[in-house]
Amino acid sequence: MNARSTVDPRRAHLHGMWSAVAGSWREHADYVDARVAGVTQRLLELSAPRSGERVLELACGPGGVGLAAADLVGPDGEVVVSDVVAEMTSVAAARAAARGLRNVTPRRLDLEEIDEPDASYDVVVCREGLMFASDPDRAAREIRRVLRPGGRAAIAVWGPRERNPWLGIVMTAVSEQLGRPIPPPGFPGPFALQDAQELALLLSRAGLADVAVSEVDAPMRARSFDEWWLRTSALAGPLSQVLESMPEPTKLELRGRLETAVAPYLTPAGLEFGGVTLVASGLHPVRAS
Repeated sequence: MNARSTVDPRRAHLHGMWSAVAGSWREHADYVDARVAGVTQRLLELSAPRSGERVLELACGPGGVGLAAADLVGPDGEVVVSDVVAEMTSVAAARAAARGLRNVTPRRLDLEEIDEPDASYDVVVCREGLMFASDPDRAAREIRRVLRPGGRAAIAVWGPRERNPWLGIVMTAVSEQLGRPIPPPGFPGPFALQDAQELALLLSRAGLADVAVSEVDAPMRARSFDEWWLRTSALAGPLSQVLESMPEPTKLELRGRLETAVAPYLTPAGLEFGGVTLVASGLHPVRAS
């Protein structure tokens, strides 16, 4: 963990949460990639990695976007899969090795303070990580800084809470169960960048050009309540430790609350939730000579 994280207890706490759930992300990595395959495809369409280029994936988790980009840049290119916790980059590195990808390099990097030189990447991608930044403006500026002139960035964040009930329901139920807001005031949460206009302004303020934001459907389906709850509780980094610390009677009460809340989404095939991801893109402007 870098010095900036060490002196900021809030950031250190968040990083510890993600470290604690890395094992669950390893276990469910293929499921995660399959569920958001459309988001990954859109990120790669917008950032358009080409043969021989250098790509940085930030907040990589199990590295799904970076591994897909590795095929596009080929053996003459390089993909750096990075995350703020080493446990996550280890997951991504192991998956790359299992696929025989030799152009993938794991690095521990903080998206708010990217320890890389200026203008060192052709492409920067980040799938569902920027919304957890304590200072998203700083993170956006860092993304622009490490891009070469003409370089492309593509960022995915979860869309409006009400259009992502698969997770919004959980946050509401946990908040009601505990009698306090989740996430707590002052902490970033999964819907921190849910407004498309604000997301576009964020990237524009950082100095990216041709900024555009679009929506990608990202539904959530599960064969049963238990399957949905197992995956959701295991992967929700900032929530997982809260859930784990609950006494058993409280966990049972929460389960009953959730079963009632998800009833409208039950179908003969199981649970079917809608979901929306915002995908933003921008270019590092090329200065006229």
